[in-house]
Amino acid sequence: MKFIRRFLTFLLLCLLCTGAFVGYRGYERYQDALAKVSLEEKVAEIQSKPSYTPVTDLPQVYLDAVVAVEDKRFYKHPGIDVISIARAIKNDIEAGQLIEGGSTITQQLAKNMYFDQERSITRKVAEVFMAFKLERNYSKKEILELYVNNIYFGDTYYCVADACQGYFGKEPKDMDSYESTMLAGIPNAPSAYSPDVSLELAHQRQQKVVWSMVRQKYLTQEEADQINNRIKEAAAQ
Repeated sequence: MKFIRRFLTFLLLCLLCTGAFVGYRGYERYQDALAKVSLEEKVAEIQSKPSYTPVTDLPQVYLDAVVAVEDKRFYKHPGIDVISIARAIKNDIEAGQLIEGGSTITQQLAKNMYFDQERSITRKVAEVFMAFKLERNYSKKEILELYVNNIYFGDTYYCVADACQGYFGKEPKDMDSYESTMLAGIPNAPSAYSPDVSLELAHQRQQKVVWSMVRQKYLTQEEADQINNRIKEAAAQ
């Protein structure tokens, strides 16, 4: 019995030491990233894009769709969502591999601004530190605006304006509910959900977006039915 207690104590100390080491390395990576380019410079770089679209020029239904499907607790968390992280860890353990990250919109923005697509714990920790800094320095509205102007939508479109012009031939402010919900679903997997790649998969993803919006009370069932009818009409053409 005494041996078991000692072993468990030793195991706990090992885990704490490992966690401290990983946290320190992640913090170092975060600091190195900021030393090369400050957060203010990175934000200014995104905002200087010719196609940059202010949040005031985006339909509310599009913004709601992005939050509903990407990060439903966006307006409540401080940059990371503990509930989503716990769920992702559970799913990863069950799958026996890293299949889900539990990243918030703020974390995804931090990753896109500073870090590559490498899947490592230290990169994830650095991303968390950067997410906290974003939340300290910018409002939720500003973070969401930066996010939709700095994500990949497929077909070489790296911001909402280019994607809207490319897929629908119009400015973002002119998107209707059908177009807004489709566009909100694409960044999750552009190679699959781009309507130019597979309209069927794009519609399947869009229906998930609509369902999420109803569940979170961004849409009424009647409004959702109207969008789903448009999906059926488009699929039949």
